[in-house]
Amino acid sequence: MNRNMLKQLQQMQARLLKVQQELETATVEASAGGGAVKVVVTGKLRLQKVTIDPSAIDPQDPTMLEEMVQAAVNEGLQKAEEMASQRISQVTGGLKIPGL
Repeated sequence: MNRNMLKQLQQMQARLLKVQQELETATVEASAGGGAVKVVVTGKLRLQKVTIDPSAIDPQDPTMLEEMVQAAVNEGLQKAEEMASQRISQVTGGLKIPGL
């Protein structure tokens, strides 16, 4: 491996580390039930916040609220994965690097 290639790999590694750090604070939002349930998920796939409109709470039908929470969380996780993938791909040029 020549020095130029090694230097490029080191630069890519530094940029990847920076992106990974940014993903810890980067967030996406998702909702379900027409906005009755909203979630915020970080780029590291951590659920950061759940907001439930009081009108969505029906003691007679808890299943509906459960399904809305599940749908919002799943959408949030999908959006966060897409955001992370896009940011990492910008650094790697589309190369698939194991563990990222």
